[in-house]
Amino acid sequence: MASHPAHRPRRTVRRIQATAAGAATGLLITGLLAAPAQAQDDPGTPTGTATGKAGGAHYEAGPCPKTAEPIAELKGARCGTLTVPENRAKPNSRTIKLGVAIVPAVAATPKPDPIVWLAGGPGDDAVGEAKMAVDGGLNRDRDVILMSQRGAYSADPALTCRNIDEFNARATGLVSGASSTEREHVQATKACRDRLAAAGADLSAYNDIESSADLADLRTALGLKQWNVFGISYGTQLALVYMRLHPEGIRAVGIDGILPPSTAGSALTWSAAKQGFDGLFKACAQQPACNRRYPNLSATFERLVRDLEAKPVTTTVTLPDSDKQVKVVLDGAALVTWLTSATHVAPQVPAALDELAHGKPQRIARQYAGGKYSPQAIGRTSHGLVYGVFCSEWTPYETQDQALKGGQEAFPTFPRSVQAQAPQLTFLREDCAAWNVPAAPRSIRDATKSDIPTLALSGGFDAQTGAANGPYVARTLGNATVVTIPYEPHVVFATSKCAQEITVSFFDTPTAPNTGCLKDLKPPRFEIGP
Repeated sequence: MASHPAHRPRRTVRRIQATAAGAATGLLITGLLAAPAQAQDDPGTPTGTATGKAGGAHYEAGPCPKTAEPIAELKGARCGTLTVPENRAKPNSRTIKLGVAIVPAVAATPKPDPIVWLAGGPGDDAVGEAKMAVDGGLNRDRDVILMSQRGAYSADPALTCRNIDEFNARATGLVSGASSTEREHVQATKACRDRLAAAGADLSAYNDIESSADLADLRTALGLKQWNVFGISYGTQLALVYMRLHPEGIRAVGIDGILPPSTAGSALTWSAAKQGFDGLFKACAQQPACNRRYPNLSATFERLVRDLEAKPVTTTVTLPDSDKQVKVVLDGAALVTWLTSATHVAPQVPAALDELAHGKPQRIARQYAGGKYSPQAIGRTSHGLVYGVFCSEWTPYETQDQALKGGQEAFPTFPRSVQAQAPQLTFLREDCAAWNVPAAPRSIRDATKSDIPTLALSGGFDAQTGAANGPYVARTLGNATVVTIPYEPHVVFATSKCAQEITVSFFDTPTAPNTGCLKDLKPPRFEIGP
């Protein structure tokens, strides 16, 4: 509905980048709100220990949500369940349950406005990211609230589909663009959809509109007058939609690895890949040893993509931390997908590409397959939420020609077969045809206009969302601080002590975060092979 506030936001955008000598330059539905619950009437009552209501939703304290493995950071957490309508547009909708864990502040006297954490994905589970939040010091002075987004692993129902994850692992041994691979890919998606629908899930209800209403209801049910929001990766898209639809009670918002709702899709994914790759290649070129050993790295990469797409390389590798051997096919599209994630191990990239160019594909093949076969990649992602968001909010508002054009503009020398499938979004349009959910209202693509203080964080090596998205979203945010952390990949809060310090200081003073650590950042030392 209305933005916060209704008038045009004031322009107080601050863009901050490292300047040290070695640094690179660089609606239909609203939540049904009731009066605040009784829980916080007594300031001595810890958040999350009392029952509360918000319209058709209610919170009850209870056991902590399930996690795939024990998480030490949840020891001592206050936990419970938020029960909400599955589809608020349907009067007789069934209810679903969302797990809630509140990690207490380290400080003896916490600030009254906790931070709610929004996970990435879509389809990841916030509860499972408690360690990341605590390791980054987010709970120094404030409680951190982690709620399983609807459909996530610790929600009930969990719209996970192990069969898709297992196919994605096996697909590392298939030619990416082959018609047989597409057929199996879409069959796995359809089998997932059919199983979830048969179990009673309303697949049209797993989207940012409903999830934003869940967040608004949680704040009210917990009796909180104000809270702060911190979202990573896809969670930034949800945060921006939530700010627009339910600005009430939001004190400040941090977004890290930014996905603008107004432009999210395949073309934007290609742009992000180009930005992240270029940042990494430029950093190598600026280091004499790296540039001397691996000259024209960008040209080497683009040549490898063309050569592999024409003649894929097949090899066998042993998976990390395992004796299992698997077949891996490296074609052009697979190499692009690998590099999109390999910016997280940037110091290895030049040497790995050089090895591949000289007939040694094993390092890249092991990393490419290892991520897909990892236990963390099997059975934990909510594909009901993945396709609920992508197929109602992305593909209806981006044509196939627009998606292809994004690949062509970012990488004009790539073969068309590579340009046609954005990295990590393979066969998305075909998947969405099988998923068959209605488009979200066109307003889902509206830019968020707000004066809520916002920290927009990006990494200079981010090849998944791209650093340019920070300044882009800040155009309509009246009190935004835009920070690019050089040399860091997607989600800088997970990898950069400086990003963590900036984030924590932002929630202390949202209009003047301490960015002094940027001046001390240095580029990575790239691995130099023989």
